[in-house]
Amino acid sequence: MSGTYPTPRSAWSPPNWPSPRPTGEGLEAWCYTDRFSYRPGDTVEVSAYTTAGHYSLTVVRDGARPEVVHQQTDLPGTMPDTPADAYAEGCGWPVTARVTIPADWPSAMYLLIIRAEVDGHAVENEHFFVVRSAEPGRRTPYALVLTTSTLISYNDWGGANAYRGIGDDPAVDIASPRLSMLRPLSRGFLRKPPGAPRNRYEEPVPPFWEPRYPVYEWARLRDYGRHHADAFWATYDRPFAIWAEQQGYVLDYLTQDDLDRDPSALDGYQCAILVGHDEYWSWRMRDAIDALVDRGGNVARFGANFAWQVRIEGTTQICHKYVPEEDPVFGTAEQHLVSLNWDHPLIGRPATATLGLTGFAGVYAGYGASAPRGHGGLQVYRPEHWTLAGTDLYYGDVLGGHPSRIATFEVDGCAHVVQEGLPFATGTDGAPANLEIIAMGPAVRYEEDHFAGTVPLGDPGVAAVEEYRGTQWVEREDGSRRPAYGSAMMATFTRGEGTVFNSGTSEWVAGLIHRDWFVEHVTRTVLDRLGGAA
Repeated sequence: MSGTYPTPRSAWSPPNWPSPRPTGEGLEAWCYTDRFSYRPGDTVEVSAYTTAGHYSLTVVRDGARPEVVHQQTDLPGTMPDTPADAYAEGCGWPVTARVTIPADWPSAMYLLIIRAEVDGHAVENEHFFVVRSAEPGRRTPYALVLTTSTLISYNDWGGANAYRGIGDDPAVDIASPRLSMLRPLSRGFLRKPPGAPRNRYEEPVPPFWEPRYPVYEWARLRDYGRHHADAFWATYDRPFAIWAEQQGYVLDYLTQDDLDRDPSALDGYQCAILVGHDEYWSWRMRDAIDALVDRGGNVARFGANFAWQVRIEGTTQICHKYVPEEDPVFGTAEQHLVSLNWDHPLIGRPATATLGLTGFAGVYAGYGASAPRGHGGLQVYRPEHWTLAGTDLYYGDVLGGHPSRIATFEVDGCAHVVQEGLPFATGTDGAPANLEIIAMGPAVRYEEDHFAGTVPLGDPGVAAVEEYRGTQWVEREDGSRRPAYGSAMMATFTRGEGTVFNSGTSEWVAGLIHRDWFVEHVTRTVLDRLGGAA
């Protein structure tokens, strides 16, 4: 390819905005747990750091009606040393408190809040743990699988994550291929106030405007982590869980980490639910989902951006992404486990084989300089499909348009053709032959730079992509390059007696937040059918 594509500094890497880590100055308090999930009877080991003389821990069972279930007060504060590369190797702090899970704690998401006070000033931060059911499937057919691998990848606590942080130049984003679970979380993944910005435009943008990223502006002003809206509980799973509880659905909880470590984690459940941004998966995690479908279970995915293979090695997550040749398994008998995008032929297991769609056929919409004036919803092509029963939606209608804008930020699609007004998967990317594309929306692979490199973008693309996936770029006649295009898709397929529903949109939950009648109706239809109630 000829020409030079200008790469402006990423909007998330302005100067003088360091990632959180202990400084020993002022009032600080952080904590983490030794695992992400536990069963009744297990003991949670908590490691804490605070500049205060004492601190407290509060455990809150979160959801539609948050409930304080445990407290420890007047714990002695300590300031253990923190390695410079804690993001990769973990903090190594000693255990300072323990919480034994009572037998009567139900499966749920539990927030662990650390609080310290000095001279009337207080600081709080939070971690989490999941309690798994002692009898999977007994009280509910649904298991909500929390996307811990995407959380690990975006958590920049300690100085780096899977996108940025290594090196001294904020204009150059260098990611860490190794990320530890044994560290605190940047603020905002677990708790933030209602109305915090999301990764999309809420209102129409005027002609000749410059892209802005309210999520970063808001986070910097209020001392939240810059990636607070990119992953996990506060942005995605919590709004879904609250809505589901209010609708009468009972949920058990698991994490992706459980799927990796325990092949039987989904045994007993009829329907695995995935919500929001589940970008990172391990081979064993996919095995667990595939096994569920193969035995006649179902998947209800209200999420998007299935993209990268990771490996879990102890308490470390590995992902080399754009430099797979640096992965120790590259060129070995274990090369299928190399940590890069699932659609690469080195792996031989395309994303579409598990969930029908792939992040690399969709990606961005209504975010930054990516389809900024699009309708933000999914245009209906198969109104007769069972997922749309009872909605009164017609061919060409838009599901989840303004203000819900469910098909924004990151979306998934597949290779397809349109024949006589209907989209059909070609299968060239591994999509199942019986995949039904129900609704679609436009997307771009990377943000379009109309500003000659003078305006920071959220994802302007990286040179390394061209080295192994050059087809993502399309040349213009003038020699410059623009991103190739993709699509958001809502789709289903079956394998044996199992069914997979895929919304193909990370922002589906925004339709529930906005109480969009159509989005709520489809969500109930999917849950009832795949959970066995319909």
